[in-house]
Amino acid sequence: MALLITDDCINCAVCEPECPNEAIYEGEEIYEIDVNLCTECVGHYDEPQCVMICPVDCIPKDPDHEENADELMQKYKKLTGKIS
Repeated sequence: MALLITDDCINCAVCEPECPNEAIYEGEEIYEIDVNLCTECVGHYDEPQCVMICPVDCIPKDPDHEENADELMQKYKKLTGKIS
């Protein structure tokens, strides 16, 4: 699954620089996550860095974008150029 930033976001911006895939960006009202870039930090870290640093705990898994660990690893490899 990709992650999702909920309406509880306080726009503190601490999550954005922590994302190794640059999937987090400032939306119109709150920060948002590009599901095409989010790998839940698979391939980079053991845990999603945005979730770890978020002070209000507003970044759950996105139920509309389910992906298993293998799919997330394949996305990581494609994003980093490790596969075509």
